[in-house]
Amino acid sequence: MDALIGILYMLANTLSMIVIIWFIIGLLFAFNVVSRDNQFLWQVERSIAGLLEPLLRPIRRVMPDTGAIDFSPMVLILLINAVLIVLGSL
Repeated sequence: MDALIGILYMLANTLSMIVIIWFIIGLLFAFNVVSRDNQFLWQVERSIAGLLEPLLRPIRRVMPDTGAIDFSPMVLILLINAVLIVLGSL
C-alpha cells in the first residue's frame, strides 16, 4: 500500500511541475521573450496543453470568467496539493 501511495505522490508532483512548465512557457510567449516562430517551444506548449486540457476544462466551467487571466492552472495545482495532503495522511 505504501508503494502505491508513493507512486501516486510522485505522479501528482510530476503533474504539478508540468503545469508550472506550461505556465512559464506561456509567459515567455506572452511577453515576447521567445517568438512563437520557435517551433520546438511551440510544440512543447501545444503538447502540454493537450495533456492538461481535459483536467482544466471542468475547472474552467465552474470558475467565473475573469477576462484575460486564466486561474484554472492555479486551481489545478491547489487541487493536486490537496490530494497530496490527503495521501500524506494515509
